[in-house]
Amino acid sequence: MHFYIMTLFPEMVMQGLNTSITGRAIQKGLLSVEAVNIRDYAFNKHNSVDDYPYGGGAGMLMQAEPVYQAYQAVVEKVNDCRRNVQADGAGPKEAGRSPRVIYLSPQGKTFSQGIAEELAKEEELIFLCGHYEGIDERVLEEIVTDYVSVGDYVLTGGELPAMIMVDAISRLVPGVLHNDVSAEFESFQDNLLEYPQYSRPEVWHGKRVPEVLLSGHHANVEKWRRKQSVIRTAKLRPDLLRKAELTEEERAIAEDIEGQQNGQI
Repeated sequence: MHFYIMTLFPEMVMQGLNTSITGRAIQKGLLSVEAVNIRDYAFNKHNSVDDYPYGGGAGMLMQAEPVYQAYQAVVEKVNDCRRNVQADGAGPKEAGRSPRVIYLSPQGKTFSQGIAEELAKEEELIFLCGHYEGIDERVLEEIVTDYVSVGDYVLTGGELPAMIMVDAISRLVPGVLHNDVSAEFESFQDNLLEYPQYSRPEVWHGKRVPEVLLSGHHANVEKWRRKQSVIRTAKLRPDLLRKAELTEEERAIAEDIEGQQNGQI
């Protein structure tokens, strides 16, 4: 999996992603992350990439040409990589097919686990990080395939959202997690939140680990975890339950909790 992040702050991106799970995956060659400095493609001696917006308004706007030139350079790298893979006979790579370009914007669709799973199927992804008051609309129309938001709030730039997305997508790449099964049972799988987890000691501050987790009875443990996932989702994210596949018993548990929280019981 190859990630290209077009940004004005490459050090910020690389310092964050070169640590922990993504950092280890990069070292193992399971992922590659390249931060592309848009300033390197400025067409003036000051490496300035912003200007005042036509029509007036507060702040500065990132210009189209540096962004486009940075994008073209990334596409050229992607195609070179694909041609090398074809030459090595390692598998089919369609040189010339443009990779998906994700523009991080509060105007986009909200990022979710489902979107992460979809994007994890790609071989390459390009992230475009805006700054200032945004980017000239013309280059967005030219290169962007996906507009994605990480929430209904405004950040200084797209770097943090890009790092969030790379982290979430990377976890779904085979081999990145030590235990590939863990990605299947985390929050939002089956539209349910993850069940509570406990470690040693058995008693901490007077609170005891549930007996079922100490029993060694795997079927009962799985049943308990499933029930706790339903309960937790009903309490914290009842909106997710509309898409969850529940048994009649689980649906009754969820409805009872929602009713209590709504003051109906």
